[in-house]
Parts: sequence; C-alpha cells; structure tokens
Amino acid sequence: MEVRGNIVDVINRRIYKGKIKYEGPKIINITEQENNEDVFIMPGFVDAHIHVESSMLTPYYFAQEAVKHGTVATISDPHEIANVNGMQGVEYMLENAKTSALKIHFGAPSCVPATSFETAGAILDADAVQALLQRPDIWYLSEMMNYPGVLYNDAEVMAKIKHAHKIGKPVDGHAPGLRGEQAAKYIAAGITTDHECFTLDEAIDKLKLQMKVLIREGSAAKNFEALHPVISSYTDMVMLCSDDKHPDDFLLGHINKVAARAIASGHKLFDVLQCACVNPVLHYNVPVGLLRTGDAADFIVVSDLKNFDVIQTVINGNVVYKKNETQLVKAQQSIINNFDTTYKSITDFVMEPYSDTQKKYYCIEALEGQLITNKLLFEPTVYYNNLVSNTATDILKIVVVNRYSNTKPAVAFIKNFGLKEGAIASTVAHDSHNIIAVGVSDDDITKAVNLLIECRGGISVVANKKAEVLPLPIAGLMSVDDCATVGKQYVFIDSKVKEMGCTLRAPYMTLSFMALLVIPSLKLSDKGLFDGEKFEFC
Repeated sequence: MEVRGNIVDVINRRIYKGKIKYEGPKIINITEQENNEDVFIMPGFVDAHIHVESSMLTPYYFAQEAVKHGTVATISDPHEIANVNGMQGVEYMLENAKTSALKIHFGAPSCVPATSFETAGAILDADAVQALLQRPDIWYLSEMMNYPGVLYNDAEVMAKIKHAHKIGKPVDGHAPGLRGEQAAKYIAAGITTDHECFTLDEAIDKLKLQMKVLIREGSAAKNFEALHPVISSYTDMVMLCSDDKHPDDFLLGHINKVAARAIASGHKLFDVLQCACVNPVLHYNVPVGLLRTGDAADFIVVSDLKNFDVIQTVINGNVVYKKNETQLVKAQQSIINNFDTTYKSITDFVMEPYSDTQKKYYCIEALEGQLITNKLLFEPTVYYNNLVSNTATDILKIVVVNRYSNTKPAVAFIKNFGLKEGAIASTVAHDSHNIIAVGVSDDDITKAVNLLIECRGGISVVANKKAEVLPLPIAGLMSVDDCATVGKQYVFIDSKVKEMGCTLRAPYMTLSFMALLVIPSLKLSDKGLFDGEKFEFC
C-alpha cells in the first residue's frame, strides 16, 4: 500500500512532496518525489489525557468518532469506571478497547477512591496498582489527584508512585493551583505532568520546574485561552488534551480543533504539531507512528494545515476513516454496574437550619468554563424550618446521594445554575459517581434523583410535570449506543435545561464536577460540604 502527497515531517520540521509505502502495520519506505497530489500527510493527533467514560461512550464507540477527527491515539485514565467497579471496570475498558481501531493507552488509576471524604464503589490499594502497572497494556500511573498525600508523604500514595518508578512508567499529576515550594515538592516526588493549570503564571512555574504541562480544552474546563502562549515558548514540554468530552461536543471535533485554534492564534505549524502529535508519543513511550521508516503506519491525510479537515485516517496500516465513505458498524456492548440504593422521598432533601443564631451559610459558586469554584456566604431562605432554593438570588439546592448504599443524602447550596424551574440530576459525578442533583424544589429534586435510581444511572431533567432521561447503564457512566445517537439525546436534554433558565454552556458537565473534592474551593460529597483548600469538611 502507498499514499502520495505533501509529507509533513514534524520530527525534522519540513514539508516535501513524497510517497509513503507501508505493508501490514508498518511503514517500510518514505521517498521524496514529485507528485500531483495537493493533500497533506501528517502524524495523527494524540489526546494526551482523556477519560473515555466522560464521553458517555464505550471505547468502541468513542474510537469510531475520534478517528473522524484525525485522532490516532489517546492517553486514557479509566479512573471513572474504576471508582464505580474497581478492577472489573478497568478490565472492562481494556477488553472493550481491543474491539476498536483507535490506539487507546490506559493508565493505572492512582486514586480510587480519590479521597477518604466520599463514598466510592471500590478501592484500589498500592498492591492493586502495582499489579496493574506490571501489565504490558497499562502504560503509566494515572493522575495523582491526592496531592496532599504527596506533600505529606502518605505511605500508600508514595508506594504507588514508587511502583511506577521501579517499573519505569511515567506518573501523571493533578495539582490545580499548586505553586512555589509545594509544587516543587510534588514534582520532586517524580510526578511528570499536570493538566490542571488554569493560569499562565502557574503553567510557567511548573514548566520551569521541568513538569510538562497539558493544555486542556474540554467540555467544561477550557484552559486554552489562558495557557496557549507556552506552545511557542516551551514547545518540547507541552501537550494538548481534552480530559472530559461530552458527546455533543465530541461530534464537532477533538484535538484537531485545538490545533486549528493554535494556528489561528499565531503559533507556528511545527510547534503546534509537536505538541499535538509528537510529545505524547515520546513522553509516554507508546507505539504510535510518527511518519518514520519502521514506524507503525499511523497517519492522517488532511486537505489543509490550518483547519486540518480530515480526509483519511490510517492506523496500523488500516484505513479506519475515509471522508464520505465511513459506515458505522454497530456492536453489542456488554453491561456492568454497581448500584444499590432505594428510591428517595422529599423529606430526604429537607435541610433544617443549623441553629437559631446562624444567619449565614456557605454556598458553592460554579464558574463558567472552570472546574474550580468559589466559596460564598449567603443568608438562606427558610420555609417551614427548611432551607430552600431561591430563584430570585439564583441560589439553588444541590444534593449528593450515595448510590452504593442507603444513607442520608448530603444537601447544600449552589449559585450560577440559573434554573427558574425544575431540577437536573446525573450519575456522572466525579470522582465517585454518586447521584448529584440541582433544583428549585425538593419535589423536583426527588423526582430527578428517582428517575436515575430507576434506570441505574444516566442524566435526567424534570420540569412542568415532564421528565426526560438519557440512560447510562454501563456503570452509570456510558451508553450502549454510538456518538450520534447519544449526542442527539444529550442535545435534546441539554436544550430542555436551558429552557428552564440555566445559563451555563454545559450544565451537566459543570454539575459533574461539583462533587470533585480535589479541586478547590468548595464542593459537595455524599458525606457533606467540603473545603478543597483546607482539605476538610466545612
């Protein structure tokens, strides 16, 4: 087999007319020669950090969408399903990914559960992590979210890092806002990357300490605008990632769109492609081709080098996508789950005043395009000895329900969802994936939560006595359908939420991070309101 066109040699930073000959999965020859083709042949895009589960798709259907956007490989953390199903969940992802054409490189989840301040469905201790790291199909230790554990030399945390170092596999980081001496200590533990930087100064500080920075542009957290200057100033130390990508957003593009945006922002082509295609392959030492003789025949054919309109995607010598010719191949997707809680009543979500004297309470302030939140103080509205939502001030009740056992739900308040009626709920709630809901009344919240208990996971919306559900039967995280089907359902439900007054661009993605305790400032677990800066309950 052969392909001709303008060969984009990112390693040597040149473009030339040529021919690539490949047999089976390998490139056997690259020849510089004149031809009349006006297309460009280049290495494929690599997402340097993504949780496949957050697309609400199985690896099989995730791959079918990713290759359309020129993605040939991902560095993927199965952390989400591991928090629900433990080792069974990791095995599920590995086995399902084998049925896909995409090169999905999984890591060993380092934080299951993410903290001791929440209820997860499983525990992966240092011995379990070591067993995973010894496998050839596990490529790295996934993001070390427990940065306090690193800073205070927690024995279990340090053992996991030590296992990765001994085997020679890299360790991913997760340290939002960590600066100065604390950042230096975290990095000195042998943690090599961070995808949580949200200011340019923070990114540069970490780069100067030799930590590689992943610029994240996902469905909720969007850090490209703040961080993109480092593409040109620290090219060898930067990668691009999504982290979390919801299905409607995924239909529109992947790393190709971030690369196009970087070009439009004035960055040089080879700097962008170094970050988008080459650096992840070298850092994680994964078997992905970079257009060299002897490499795996992994490449894409694009019509231009500005928008990266993908004509063809080739992985291991197989054409896995060809524009206007791809047919979706449906496949049966097996189901695993972990769900053991009963229907809730309105009284479960009553929040009585703490005392007659306390006038102000803490409130989470959600921020558009960010995973971090602010911590506010407010005077609640009290109705018959129950603290209730107030749509006039946009301070609504938020709840987290333990999905793994019957316990009392945690109740608090949140600002900036903007709902004027109804409620929304989801079992995509990082990182333990309990049920999280926001609503204007206890009745609506109860209905939205019970819809998810009935179908054992998904996202729901309730308003005007009407209800909609997108079922996610696989661990309460993933659908059995393809991206187009799931994306259409998601868009429909998302539009209903916005009709109810929500002003957030991605309400369900934002909601999913309101239980993520390891990102400051204020979050809610099934055990209560949590201060992420002090790392303790309020």
